[in-house]
Amino acid sequence: MKYDVILAGVGGQGVLSVASIIAHAALSEGFEVRQSEVHGMAQRGGQVISHMRISDKKIAGDLVPKGGADMIIAMEPLEGLRYVSYLKPDGILVSAADSFVNMPNYPDIKEVHSSIKKLPKSKIIQTAVLAKEAGLAKAANTVMVGAASCFLPLKGQSLEKIITDTFTKKDANTVTANTKAFKLGFEACKKA
Repeated sequence: MKYDVILAGVGGQGVLSVASIIAHAALSEGFEVRQSEVHGMAQRGGQVISHMRISDKKIAGDLVPKGGADMIIAMEPLEGLRYVSYLKPDGILVSAADSFVNMPNYPDIKEVHSSIKKLPKSKIIQTAVLAKEAGLAKAANTVMVGAASCFLPLKGQSLEKIITDTFTKKDANTVTANTKAFKLGFEACKKA
């Protein structure tokens, strides 16, 4: 088994946090994980991308080849479309619905969503709404972990344990909100 993922978004959206949660869950299940990230532009609003490869065998390289990604997890929809050339023909783009307008000529969000929906496989998740429902607006990235979990070759319990472990350092309310955000993301993906 080999599963390749591209994670894309802009600085401040938690792209690297999502990558860390997924990588730690994969490691906890005994998988090999290789990850490479570009976060030199990770100031708020700058482009952030992470390549992640999960396998039950040794992995030769960190980078996902073009046309080789099983999934793109896009914290920002236009950033997801930027990397669509990395998707396999049967790969899926799981994208947050909300835009992060960081350029003057950002296209109309309805056009961006329309382009995503034209892909053979895609899911658009209302992350901001679901994060607020979970009780923590900053949990939008955890909503995306839940949505992506519908397709990742990992157990939901492994991801949820890493989420709990990650946020235990903060406080019980943060753990509860992020756990709920994960579950809401999973449910939204199943319905979308």
